[in-house]
Amino acid sequence: MTNPEIEVIQALKSIARNEQMKSYIQQSSELYPLLLKAAKRFVTGENSQEGIEVAKKLISTGYFISLEYIGENITDLEECQKAKNEFLNLIEEMGSLSMKETVSLDLSHIGLSVDPDTAYSHLLEIAKEANLHGISLMISMEESAKTNHILDIYRKTAEQCPNVGITIQAHLYRSDNDIQKLIDYPGKIRVVKGAYQESADIAISRSKELNDRYLKLIEQLIEANHSVSIATHDEILIREMEHRQYLNRPDVEIEMLYGIRSDLLSDLKSKGYNCKVYLPYGKEWYLYLCHRIAEYPENLYRAVTDIIHSLERSTHIE
Repeated sequence: MTNPEIEVIQALKSIARNEQMKSYIQQSSELYPLLLKAAKRFVTGENSQEGIEVAKKLISTGYFISLEYIGENITDLEECQKAKNEFLNLIEEMGSLSMKETVSLDLSHIGLSVDPDTAYSHLLEIAKEANLHGISLMISMEESAKTNHILDIYRKTAEQCPNVGITIQAHLYRSDNDIQKLIDYPGKIRVVKGAYQESADIAISRSKELNDRYLKLIEQLIEANHSVSIATHDEILIREMEHRQYLNRPDVEIEMLYGIRSDLLSDLKSKGYNCKVYLPYGKEWYLYLCHRIAEYPENLYRAVTDIIHSLERSTHIE
């Protein structure tokens, strides 16, 4: 990765957390619709119905799906309760459609940034409702400062609700030990490389070393016969796991983000592997868009193209 690419990634991760910048964009009648056009390459829409419509189409063609109402780091209790209710409504709607799929969430969206007990009580309520409808939950991982709280809440919830899974970030040095402690829990473990900017003493940067660690974590789970979601777009890693015949297993799935490497996922599905698409929706797409571009800078070109095409359409004179 070149220095300019690294600088772009760091800048995007920085502005993603800038509440003043986000507020400015959300209130701009010019910028908001333009950036939303770019975001819709990676986000299904701003409400659950848009997400469910995309989900239905993908399910009909043989994919599994994971829906998420995106948001994180909510510090207002009332907003956390609203987010919890949105997840409950989403689950009820999915249940009415017999959509026995997955719902993903960040604990800081439903109370972790208020206090861990709030997040736990909200998660437990959501998990029990999901269990009634045959729906799985997947807890996303966040910045390393939250990891202990997230894992504690997961373990307490998983003891009562086996339909809850957890995400592990391969770039954190601690993840080897974390997986060993999680293997005895029934929930699926989703392994990601890790999108958050962390210090060098606790995390590995994108490198061959990180790829080797990712493979090692997957190997640990395979050898333990534990259900796993391989969440990566890295074709080199995927082909290596295909060579090792990990993808043939019924308890293994490949998960990719909506709008990214759909060609690769389609190829994998055609081979009979379990393939899942992560489908986010909601008005908090700004942070999500920044992360997608930061993870894969080439997405910036696609975003700019979408914005230009949008401008061309809006200024076209018949």
